Amino acid sequence: MKRIYEVIYRVPFLFYIIITFVFSWSLLLVVIGGPGRILVPNEEALPLVPLAIVAMLPGPALAGVLATLLVSGRAGFREFFSRLRIWRAGIPSYAAALLTAPLIASTILFVLLQFSPEYLPAIAASDDKVFFILIGITAGLLVGLFEEIGWTGFALPWLRRRYGVVSSGLILGFMWGAWHYILALWGSGTAGGDLVLGRFLPEMLFYVAVLPVYRVLMAWLYEHTGSLLLAVLMHAMLTGIVPNILMPPAITGSGLTIWYLIMAAVLWFFVGLASRANGGQLAAHTSGEQAV
Repeated sequence: MKRIYEVIYRVPFLFYIIITFVFSWSLLLVVIGGPGRILVPNEEALPLVPLAIVAMLPGPALAGVLATLLVSGRAGFREFFSRLRIWRAGIPSYAAALLTAPLIASTILFVLLQFSPEYLPAIAASDDKVFFILIGITAGLLVGLFEEIGWTGFALPWLRRRYGVVSSGLILGFMWGAWHYILALWGSGTAGGDLVLGRFLPEMLFYVAVLPVYRVLMAWLYEHTGSLLLAVLMHAMLTGIVPNILMPPAITGSGLTIWYLIMAAVLWFFVGLASRANGGQLAAHTSGEQAV
């Protein structure tokens, strides 16, 4: 057992990633009926989407808590959750957490709507817009809380011990995106079990282009605030707003690709602005003192 602890302590990030993927993907496969049910038509997958998301969510949180207890003990566990209570961060930090995703995604949609009606946001067609927004934000908060307990609560501080803010954000962002790959694959098949690239690739683009750069901005915000609460809120605004409230119901694969590519480019622009405002770097300090 001591040998196992030593191995985990040497590679805590890798341990966290393995536990997260194994736990989440295993539960998802149970929900959808096994590996043979991954490549099914989208209409077959849709009824199980809420249950599939619920099955995936505990993975990052449980892995984060388990890894913290094994690596840092009770003291690390207490410090881990104390960061959820850090809320004094200033209006600019809250604005960054709450407005980055909604403003960027909706502004791009508004511009694209001038060229094609397929970019009409889902909220525009809703009869009860207040309820529609509340459902989206509530779902986003639940997802953000469960996921960020692991991604930001455990994984990011350990990455910052070895890498800069951008590198840590990108590494974690690509892992975050990869964790979703199975969801992109699921429901992207035909009745015969063949992969439909026109459905799979645009969704994958969100995970490989948008999520990594958004995670860089999340890492930058956490670097300057130390607040796990703000990370939860920033995650919630992306998850709750983009796929639930804004996602145009009539959008095609090519339309989705354009939206995501522009979104990624604009997010990188804001990464550049944040770096320039901080003297050419995103770090608030040069070492990883925040790691636990």
